[in-house]
Amino acid sequence: MAETASKTPPKDIGTILQELHATPEGLSSQEAEKRLDQYGINALEEKEVNPLLKILSYFWGPIPWMIEAAAVLSAVVAHWADLIIILILLVINAGIGLFEEHKAENALAALKNKLALKARALRDGKWGPVEAKNLVPGDVIRLRLGDVIPADAACLEGEYLSVDQAALTGESLPVSKKKGDTVYSGSVAKQGEMVAVVTATGNNTFFGKTAKLVAAAGGASHFQKAVMTIGNYLIYMTLALVAVLILVGLDRGESPLELVQFSLILTVAAIPVAMPAVLSVTMAVGALALSRMKAIVSKLEAIEEMAGMDILCSDKTGTLTQNKLTLGDTVLFAAKDNAELILTGALASKAEDQDAIDLAILGGLDDPKTMDAYKQTSFTPFDPVSKRTEAAIEEDSGKKATVTKGAPQVIINLCKLDGDDKERALKAVNDFASTGYRTLGVARREGDGPWTFLGILSLFDPPREDSAETIKKAGEHGIAVKMVTGDNAAIGREISRQLGLGTEIVPAEKFFTDTDDVSHLGETVEERIEAADGFAEVFPEHKYGIVKALQDRGHLVGMTGDGVNDAPALKQADVGVAVSGATDAARAAADLVLTAPGLSVIVDAVEYARRIFERMNSYAIYRITETIRIMLFVVLAILVYNFYPITAIMIILLALLNDLPIMSIAYDNTYLDPNPVRWNMKRVMTLAIVLGVTGVIGSFGLLILAKSYLHLDIAQIQSFVFLKLAVAGHLTLFVTRTRKPFWSPPYPAPIMLWSAIVTKVLATLFVGMGWFVAKLAWSDIGIIWTYCVIWLFVADRAKLMVYRHLSTPENQPRHRRTLDRLNRVLHPNA
Repeated sequence: MAETASKTPPKDIGTILQELHATPEGLSSQEAEKRLDQYGINALEEKEVNPLLKILSYFWGPIPWMIEAAAVLSAVVAHWADLIIILILLVINAGIGLFEEHKAENALAALKNKLALKARALRDGKWGPVEAKNLVPGDVIRLRLGDVIPADAACLEGEYLSVDQAALTGESLPVSKKKGDTVYSGSVAKQGEMVAVVTATGNNTFFGKTAKLVAAAGGASHFQKAVMTIGNYLIYMTLALVAVLILVGLDRGESPLELVQFSLILTVAAIPVAMPAVLSVTMAVGALALSRMKAIVSKLEAIEEMAGMDILCSDKTGTLTQNKLTLGDTVLFAAKDNAELILTGALASKAEDQDAIDLAILGGLDDPKTMDAYKQTSFTPFDPVSKRTEAAIEEDSGKKATVTKGAPQVIINLCKLDGDDKERALKAVNDFASTGYRTLGVARREGDGPWTFLGILSLFDPPREDSAETIKKAGEHGIAVKMVTGDNAAIGREISRQLGLGTEIVPAEKFFTDTDDVSHLGETVEERIEAADGFAEVFPEHKYGIVKALQDRGHLVGMTGDGVNDAPALKQADVGVAVSGATDAARAAADLVLTAPGLSVIVDAVEYARRIFERMNSYAIYRITETIRIMLFVVLAILVYNFYPITAIMIILLALLNDLPIMSIAYDNTYLDPNPVRWNMKRVMTLAIVLGVTGVIGSFGLLILAKSYLHLDIAQIQSFVFLKLAVAGHLTLFVTRTRKPFWSPPYPAPIMLWSAIVTKVLATLFVGMGWFVAKLAWSDIGIIWTYCVIWLFVADRAKLMVYRHLSTPENQPRHRRTLDRLNRVLHPNA
């Protein structure tokens, strides 16, 4: 297939236009609309899912099957109240899943629209931006360096275009395109510029026909995998306890049908039914919040990586600096004055190209009208090989000349400068560089005569006003910022000094050689990269190598970039950040796309990502705690007292009442960790087990109170236990949501607080009014509430002790003494 794409012979341009019923002047808006109706949008068709099948899918799967089996068994044993509540649980779970998936899909669609590719098309005789999805065959488009080709197109006009189509064809090197050649949708323009006419869109493109070649399956993040692992542990633990319950029940002669029905319902209540919905809504809410901060998340799993990022490699130009070059001092050689030097540099510029250097020089003219006396007859733009621009000019008098500007060393060599002049020029360049200024050499020649070196222009890109404060703030968040620049080390060092960064800015050549495999640099080089404050004279492959080296040292690395050449590093980084104004290729490779300039947006995004991580962490602890608290208590109570401490219908009501408040955790106010956060399974499991066991002890205490001191009958004891589990369960959520005492700020979000209050009130009314359960006296309800509030402080105290214990260094004297005693017990003869 690579052969088919790369070896297609060029067609005659006239034939192509004739087949498309198009002209080099492009289409009219009306004709474009007509063709859009005819060909459809320029996007791959997405498989439509029947809404009815989508709804039914929420009643199909392991968890719905268990709920449905419990419903069938309830009908068989004629427990009609159980059947009704089970069916309500089934419908609510399906409704929550459908609603949250719809919300997540809408969020992703909104983000997708913000990331929609743009194209430059010639319509109604004018060039202007057009959304790539609205392109049609016959549209005339302009392709430039860094563009993702928006549709299959035939080249009409231009010198050359170098295209990377490796994702489509497997070719390792860019392919040169000329007039008549076809460029393919999804490939990337690497060099040059070309005007082309669209030949195919959507599913009719080469990309559309071979979509599997570029399809990339998104994997779950580390955090999602961890949470799913927790879910599996809970399921295994639940099934083990249920197996014990069934065996003991059978031994005691209980009805197998009723025993299985109760076990099924208990299993459904214990396993994390709401987990997928909680994950999706938390991520979707977080992504939408970040988009309002001008940071668009293109891969939702990147939110977790942002929360743990501890190193940010940042581009200098446009990210740390304003990317608004200003003309500085000059050094004169053959030019008679500054005005002549700047005018010559301006004549070697082209305003239409909107090049930052050209605009800075043109902006430095005392009187722009002086340009009117000259006509630019040809212009050669800057390219990485020649490193200079050149223009042929003609004065009003008819006199012709050629002017050039570019890298000082290149212009010095072009003019064959030597001796004292060369030494003075190089010293001026070095002096400017040491203070953060870039320099350009300017030269002129008359006719075919020799080049004359006129002088040196200096340019300075000042730091952004917010950069120093942002870098300081990043440091306070545990993120080390390392500068990455293509400029020389002196310029990087000066900017770094002004921003308060370290001044150990090392040229990339100190780490990389021509023979180095940039992805395997060795431990010594990796350590030096880790120790550096920044990197200068960096090429694209160096960026990739820097990211890889830091990752090999155990860091979660963020990398900013804006060009097509940054794409490999952005993709390799844990958090690839396409900065404001980035090319389509950089945006496609990035995890986070900034729509506002500067780094401050990244710090805001990191803060919010850490809050999202904290919400997910709280949910994991709460979910494990609740499973232990309910499952272990119910099974142990049945084994010890030989009766069910709660009924099947109570378990279903608990599941309903618990699922509603937990959804609100996606909106909760959370603690902001000042350091990067990583998944700490030891802490989560330890805390959840301690809180779960504490809850089991509390439940047994209340059960003993109801049975042995209040002398309630079995039905009333069950209502007593039910209300305790409902109230204490919601209060546990307030314990797990913070590492501080539960009454400390940040306080719960109103939606979380009110959802908990409403569900607690409902549970209280069920017991106080006798709805679905045995009725209790209001005095007994008061005892339960008082007991739960007291036990809330006990659980919170247990939580604080666990956090304090886990945060104590193992080398403290108390720990050392404990370990020594343990070692003597285990190894008495050692």
